[in-house]
Amino acid sequence: MIILAVGMPRAGSGWHYNLVHDLMETTGCDDARDIRAKFGLEKILTEVNCNIGVLSARRLIMVTRPALMGHTFVIKAHSAPTVWARALIQGGIMRATYIYRDPRDAMLSAFDYGKRVLEKQGRPNAFSHLTDFQKTMDFFTEYVQGWEKWMQVPGALKARYEDLLQDYEAESGKLVRFLGVNPSDEAVKAVVEKYRPGGQVQGQQGTHFFKGQVGRFRERYSAEEQKQLAEKFGPYLLKMGYEI
Repeated sequence: MIILAVGMPRAGSGWHYNLVHDLMETTGCDDARDIRAKFGLEKILTEVNCNIGVLSARRLIMVTRPALMGHTFVIKAHSAPTVWARALIQGGIMRATYIYRDPRDAMLSAFDYGKRVLEKQGRPNAFSHLTDFQKTMDFFTEYVQGWEKWMQVPGALKARYEDLLQDYEAESGKLVRFLGVNPSDEAVKAVVEKYRPGGQVQGQQGTHFFKGQVGRFRERYSAEEQKQLAEKFGPYLLKMGYEI
């Protein structure tokens, strides 16, 4: 089986992926990095967190092969669900978890991260092209629309980054139950504790966890920019449960 950990960019998706990955690892399932090497999926599952990218038919067919051979592994994505992804979920071949965040905080985090990496390491990353407010807002429009599509996928576990950050016990408990791992198992307890906010993995490669502050956009964006965000994302924000 494929466990797909999907997330809005800069919504704790790396943190969430690693939590899911390590929880599943307690069951003895395969490490996705080993699956990637064994089945020649290096061009399909990229980066440290085995990101599949677009959930296209070709990519999903390639990762379905090891699943049909009896392997269970966790992969990551940021993209919206496709008809092919929905088919795998409905067919019981894939299970999906989706995490999102107030897109105003997520886009600010992406902008800062892209700039920080470029300045400190001298090389661009996935967000370095977001050089101004308009570009960043336009970039995140796709992911806000993707949020709505994931909300319509039956059987996918949905979580808010803010809830995982502020009520970790309850939210991690939901995830444990969804994945079907034993909450009483000491190994499971150790994983849950390992990824507790402010714990030992904060800043670890692959967790993408830096500031994680809630509502930071209100301090950084001007009144005019916040007005534009309210006009652009207002209906979505209300559905997500955020104040405009």
